[in-house]
Order: sequence, then C-alpha cells, then structure tokens
Amino acid sequence: MLKNIETFKNNKPLLFDLLIGLVTALLFSAFIYLEHWGITLKLFNTIFGVAALGLLLYIPKRAILVAGFFIGLLWFYWIGYSFKYNGVGYLTPFITLSFAIIYMLFFGVLALSNKVYVRALLLFSLSFFEPFDWNWLQIELLFVDSYIGLFKYQLFFVLAALTLPNYLKFKYKDASILLLLLALNFSPSIEKEAPLKIKLVPTDIAQDKKWARASLKPTIFMILKEIQNAIDEDYEVIVFPESVFPLYMNENQKIIDRLLKYSQDITIVAGSLYRDKGNNYNVTYMFQNGKYEMAKKLVLVPFGEYVPLPKFAQNIINDMFFAGQADFVTAEKPTDFIIKGVKFRNAICYEATCQEIYEGDVSYVIAISNNAWFAPSIEPTIQKLLMRYYARKNATTIYHSANYKGTGIVR
Repeated sequence: MLKNIETFKNNKPLLFDLLIGLVTALLFSAFIYLEHWGITLKLFNTIFGVAALGLLLYIPKRAILVAGFFIGLLWFYWIGYSFKYNGVGYLTPFITLSFAIIYMLFFGVLALSNKVYVRALLLFSLSFFEPFDWNWLQIELLFVDSYIGLFKYQLFFVLAALTLPNYLKFKYKDASILLLLLALNFSPSIEKEAPLKIKLVPTDIAQDKKWARASLKPTIFMILKEIQNAIDEDYEVIVFPESVFPLYMNENQKIIDRLLKYSQDITIVAGSLYRDKGNNYNVTYMFQNGKYEMAKKLVLVPFGEYVPLPKFAQNIINDMFFAGQADFVTAEKPTDFIIKGVKFRNAICYEATCQEIYEGDVSYVIAISNNAWFAPSIEPTIQKLLMRYYARKNATTIYHSANYKGTGIVR
C-alpha cells in the first residue's frame, strides 16, 4: 500500500499535495465537528490530533499550504456572518477567504524547511502566536477531549515523539513512544460546583430581530417572566445572556428599579450596554439585595468590537464597515462579583476564551454570550471547546448563559 501511495505521489504530485493537505486539515478539525454532532470519543480525538500534527511535520511543502488554507476554512468559515448586520453582507465570502489565506500563511511557515525537527520547533512556536490578537486557534485545543494533556510541555513531547523516528535507527524508533507517554493526561478532571442554586437562561433571539424596536417589549416581558419563575422555583441566582437587554441600561431607570425590586428575592446577572461621556461599553449587570454592580468587558473581539490596527486604519475601517461607530472601551482589570458570599469572575463572550480572565484566584466564572451573530454555524461549538480548554487548564467551573446555543456548565 505504501508503495502505491509513493507511486501516486510521484506520478501526480499536485493532486497528491491537494489530497494529503485536505486530509491533514480534516484530521486537524475533526474534533470540532464530532463535538458539534454530539460525538465525544477520546480515542479518536487522540489519534486524529496526533496524526494531524505528524502530517504537518512530514508532508510536502505545497501540501502544508493546502492544509493551512482548509484549516482556516473549516475552523472559521462563519466569521463573516456578522457583517450582514452592519449592512455589508456582501463582504462575507471575502472575510471567509481572508481567514483561509491567513491560516495558509500561518501554517505556511512550516514550508520554509523540509527538516522535520525545524518544522516541529516552528509548529511549537506557532502555538504562542495569535494573528491579529485572534486566539481561537489554539494548537493544544486538538486534545481537549483526548488522552493527551493541554499544557505546552505536553505539546512539546507530542512533537518530539513525532520527530524522533526520523532521526533514530530502526531498532530504536519505538523509543519515541516513551515521549508520547509523557504527554498523556494523568490528572483527573476537577468537577466542582458553586454552593448556590443557579439558573442559566438560554435564549434564541435572531440577531436581525434582537435590536428591533418591536422586539424590546416582548424581550423585557420574557426576562421578567423568567425572573419570577426562578424565584418561584427557589433559585438563588439567575443568569441571562450577553446584551439580553438590547439597550443602554444606565439610561433606563424604570428597568433598573424593577430589577432592584426583584433582587431582594434573587440575584440577577444580565448583559446590557453602558454609555458614558460618549464611550460605549459592553457590560454585565449584577443586581443583588436592592443594589447593583456593573462589570465592563476586559477583552474585546478583534474586528468585532475593536480594530487591531493603527489608529488611522481603525478610523477608516470603522467609517467604511461599522457606520462610523468607535471601538468599545474596556475595563482595566477583570471584575469579580461576590454573590451570596461566593466569588465569580465575570466574562463576556470572547473573553471567556482568553487566559486574562483566569489570572489569579478564579474558581468560578459567570460567562454570558450572544452567539446569534454567527447562526447557524459551528461557532458555539468552538467557543464551548475553548471554554472547556481554559476551565480544565485553570481548574475553573464556568456558568455560561448564551443567546443561540452554548448555555450550560463548562468544566
């Protein structure tokens, strides 16, 4: 069989590169789609992940470019979906193509050399790099539901185990398996829950209806009904998704007063917007015991809530694609809510998948999201996998409430 593959490779090199590059991308992305379809198989995820990294070390240079292109496509085809809500939906295919090209170049660095050990070092280095501050392609994420661990040293041992057979004599090649054993995850998952009865509210409000004036009253009615039901069911905390209140909360005192009244019976956590001195903030409100606190978002979404380019380019892009709106303003540090004596770190959507939120003493996180920007797609699945990745690395339990898929406890 190997002889037939080699013959095919020699006779049809371009087709071979296309096929092997596509196979590499499929193996690299398989765990996402299996999770999306409700399939979690640790053995398959382990084999597919190790095979994908191995292929990146050994396949022809041209095939690496093909693999990178399709990895970008398979992981992030949905990125451009949100642009239609800014009146520039025609850009969606171009955004999709851009991400495919970005990751073709990202992995294309490996094509600078045919030497396996050089590629291994480059691939390990890429695990520290985030193009345009976009951190959703974590190489270790391949092993989030596998027998391999999630830490950098374990990725290093996997790459070393895949590299050594190319340099060892035949009778010593099995020694590389020992390195792979060092990459295994021997730590049991830590499952802990906050000592509170928490209700996570899932919503499914289409993005094109969410901000429509006609939707405001039904949305507020739904929120108040959920709060009353939670009180009747003896919940201590209720958590709503990001921007569940599609308005600037600080400019709507009647709603604040109503929530303050409810907060005598239950703690309410909900997303909204905040405007102050011309600055816009994406925030979480926490109403408790007749008072409220507010947490501003710390980490913004690149090209969604801010443009990671020099100031002059930011202004041009905001004027062209975002109706001249300025970037959101961020908090200076993470915010913790103390809810009935228990500390929760606040996280709004994208930042729940960023290490900055997990710095310090963080046992519990309340995360709120609006995934309707990207419906229908695998975006909520990738988000859930990334939250699981950070939860397990940091021994944290995440309470996640989302609009359009993803609501649940992540650990």
